[in-house]
Amino acid sequence: MVSVSPVLHALVPTDSAAAARISAPNYDEFQGDREIFDLLRSQPDSVLRVTMAHCDVTNFDQRLADGSPEALELAAVNFKNLVASANTRAVESLLWVYELVSPKRPDVRQLGLGGMARTDEIRTEQNPAGVIVRNEGIRPEKAEGRAKLIRATNAYIGTVNCAVRDSNGRLIAALESRADSGDPDFATVDEAGNTHRVWLVTEPDAAAELQQTLAAEAAAYVADGNHRSAAAAALRNDHFLAVFFPTDRLRLEPYNRLVDDVGMTTEALLAQLDESFAIAPLGALPSYRPEHIHQIGIYMDGAWYELSPRPGTFDPNDAAQSIDADIVQRQLFDTILGMADARDARLNFVGGNKDAAYLKQRVDAGEYAFAVSLAAVTMDQFIAVCEQNRFMPPKSTWFDPKIRSGLVTALL
Repeated sequence: MVSVSPVLHALVPTDSAAAARISAPNYDEFQGDREIFDLLRSQPDSVLRVTMAHCDVTNFDQRLADGSPEALELAAVNFKNLVASANTRAVESLLWVYELVSPKRPDVRQLGLGGMARTDEIRTEQNPAGVIVRNEGIRPEKAEGRAKLIRATNAYIGTVNCAVRDSNGRLIAALESRADSGDPDFATVDEAGNTHRVWLVTEPDAAAELQQTLAAEAAAYVADGNHRSAAAAALRNDHFLAVFFPTDRLRLEPYNRLVDDVGMTTEALLAQLDESFAIAPLGALPSYRPEHIHQIGIYMDGAWYELSPRPGTFDPNDAAQSIDADIVQRQLFDTILGMADARDARLNFVGGNKDAAYLKQRVDAGEYAFAVSLAAVTMDQFIAVCEQNRFMPPKSTWFDPKIRSGLVTALL
């Protein structure tokens, strides 16, 4: 049984215009501080002033250290100003229905149920019967960074994306019924053209019915926000902010790689790759995005190559080892380049909000030696890893579109 409780004290935009002004991408959707700084210049009321307060400065060169006492103090001040502003209002005891529609799939309504999930339902070694299943390892320093922001603001701003099977279709039917019953309380369109709509559920009977519908689910899988849930648990809080989406409405984008100069010529690298991959030259394409899993693109010296893993490079019965990101990590970065740790500073991970043309551009500019373009992980692969109680390879899942920060905040 998966539990969801109303947010006892919530902060929401006053209307759609306010939602456009204050909402923002999550902290982990940026390639660097420059992107954050530039977005704050164009959206000065954005919740990024709180979640990424180190970039809320007059000049880029004056930015603070992320997570520093100075940045956290600024985040706390900015959050108090946000609460007091005309852009927000307080709402008591609410669930919400959240709809995301991507221009990539305009006919698909990604609907979810938002509320507070229970930290004691997270599956861990100490709690193997937990029904909220994480799919990646937790880096303590990253979870602590999120916990510091929660302590500084006394609020949950970041939301965890949880996937549920909804095999009987009752949850999606209930969500569609609520969404079709009237206009949303507020809506906004993000930088990528994704439409976000929110219906607030404050009537006790309606909330109870939605809670009972979700309770029929045997498990929920953390699709995005493992460290946000870990931060709440580390603070020994009973709940964390979450939205539960049926799996058949979710979509993944590729999570790609850019690699610094490793002191190896293209010819030498291709020769070593040939031991683990069949290699097909593709030439000087403007970009290359693999259409199917186990098709891997690599771009260097102005040309793309397609790599296909040879038999024996992975165990097909091991759901995690079958993920292309894991194959590349083991067969290329570890075996050939000696980068056994995925956190190696020479690796730059590029989320699904950047395309393969972006990878080519960064390599052609001389910023990186080569790029790796991967196919998106499938939902079947994602669920198989979760059900085998394994972890996804680092930086392998990029769910798109993402939950937007600032649309519903939990005040603690």
